[in-house]
Amino acid sequence: MTQVPSREPSIPGAASPAAHPVTGAWFPSPVPPGTGWPDDEADSTTPVAHDAADVRTLAQGASLREVTARSSVCRACPRLVEWRERVAVTKRKSFVDQPYWGRPTPGWGDPRPSLLIVGLAPAAHGGNRTGRIFTGDRSGDWLYAALHRAGLANRPHAAHAGDGLRLAGVRIVAPVRCAPPDNKPTPAERDACSAWLDREVELVLPTVRAVVALGSFAWSAALRTLAAAGAVVPRPRPAFGHGAEAELGGLSSGPVVVIGSYHPSQQNTFTGRLTEAMLDDVFERAKGHATR
Repeated sequence: MTQVPSREPSIPGAASPAAHPVTGAWFPSPVPPGTGWPDDEADSTTPVAHDAADVRTLAQGASLREVTARSSVCRACPRLVEWRERVAVTKRKSFVDQPYWGRPTPGWGDPRPSLLIVGLAPAAHGGNRTGRIFTGDRSGDWLYAALHRAGLANRPHAAHAGDGLRLAGVRIVAPVRCAPPDNKPTPAERDACSAWLDREVELVLPTVRAVVALGSFAWSAALRTLAAAGAVVPRPRPAFGHGAEAELGGLSSGPVVVIGSYHPSQQNTFTGRLTEAMLDDVFERAKGHATR
């Protein structure tokens, strides 16, 4: 494999250091790799992807730790890089005294999961601030509370990386790893990021028995990346819906069941389109498939 050299970015106008709310250590925003942020697998020698071709090169043959590290310093999509770093410098008023991660948010959780959760992308003031997917925003509040009720997380709240939260047999990934403006990545940004997801899923798939797709974007991404890993997707292609199930065969490790759920966004939870009972039902079914 052709190695892409590390070219750690210089970020003009980075925000002054602030104290991490859990560890008390001080960091600038965005956070440089290898400076002690909780669970940061990257350092100054981690190779950096600067375009989609680099992403494919660096994802190919990478270990799970390497995928986590390399995806967390990716700079392949200029619009997303500019946005995530601008948000990290300007900050939201309620978090102005905190450092912002300001980098891509990698997959997180059990390295040998039986249940894989697929989202969309980190929130600008959630994962982009805390450095952990679905952490520090209202969507994460709903998701981790549901996982705790299902016995899949050791606590019901996700405040920040380093807060002691642990998942049992669960890993969470996002098809797009940078916070996009208006929560809407472009097709080109989705495609550029897909090699990170494909390699991560390839690595954990031998133990995965169930996948929960949070929203139609995640449903499409899950079916695509599972097919790329060798799974046979039923025809006609299963349509997304809350509670929809699709069993995919063709894998030496056995079938994988994909279950759809409405995304726990405020738009869905505030309006009652998604209730706690509906989310609990999805995870109880997923847990049943994952532990069979």
